[in-house]
Amino acid sequence: MKTTIDLNQIATFVRVVESGTFTAAAAALGLPKSSVSRGVAALEDALGVRLLHRTTRKLNLTEAGRQYFQQVRTALGGLDDANSATVEMGDQPRGSIRITAPPDLGKGMFADTIATFVRRYPGIQLDVVLTGRRVNLIEEGFDLAVRAGKLEDSSLVARKVGGTALGLYAAPAYLERRGRPKRLADLTRHECVLHRTARGVLPWRLTGPRGPELASVTPIITANSFQFVRELVVAGVGIGLLPEIEAEEESARHALVRLFPAYALRGGSLYVVCPPLRHVPARVALLRAHLITELSRGMNRLNSRDVRGPKPEVLRL
Repeated sequence: MKTTIDLNQIATFVRVVESGTFTAAAAALGLPKSSVSRGVAALEDALGVRLLHRTTRKLNLTEAGRQYFQQVRTALGGLDDANSATVEMGDQPRGSIRITAPPDLGKGMFADTIATFVRRYPGIQLDVVLTGRRVNLIEEGFDLAVRAGKLEDSSLVARKVGGTALGLYAAPAYLERRGRPKRLADLTRHECVLHRTARGVLPWRLTGPRGPELASVTPIITANSFQFVRELVVAGVGIGLLPEIEAEEESARHALVRLFPAYALRGGSLYVVCPPLRHVPARVALLRAHLITELSRGMNRLNSRDVRGPKPEVLRL
């Protein structure tokens, strides 16, 4: 065995094992896949032993690799803890954080939350990716995510920050042109703009004074973005079922009118999630705590307002 081992190669090997693939490790490390593969091969050459069984589908640790991984992961964890503790002793935390969130996450609320954080910690750089796609946090190298709806990956560390609700809205110009529906059944005679998810068009199954009711509507337009649906509704195209956090600003300035305020679609939740890492960098922990505090405060402030009428019963979808 060589007298010295490159610590970067050891760290690369640990990341490959934790990520499960060379591709995921390369994304997390910000390196080409070929560099990651060469790093592990060089480590094996230096140790004089094979650490991984490579197949076209997955990686498996050899017995030597399993024992080596357990020992070096503990050692690297101690180094990470020491580095983080030292950084935290400085004047300002530093480093970069990659975070993803849905593009329809409250008009202004998420941006205000991020702006407050970077003003408080100017030494931290944020890479924000807004997408409706459920990204793989580990494989694509994300530190944090804000997600709405049902969590499909049970391995993620998640913290609920609030519940979401959707209500029916229309623009004053549309109501002047087509009239205001007096009952849910009247919606069958109105132009409607519907949101389409990956599983299909979102049904208008609302809960009101008489319990759950399904409004039968025929869409004039369907779209896979609540933001785009909201813009069409504001433009007077038709009636839309919109997240209350999305319609808040337009309702306040009377660009949208809430229809049937005693009815809503409830059941979705908003979460701050992160990968199940053994060691969370201090800067990531700071942003996670900030998001939980500020988004929870924003959601509670919205839900406590009584301008939307009586709250319906919770409908589990």
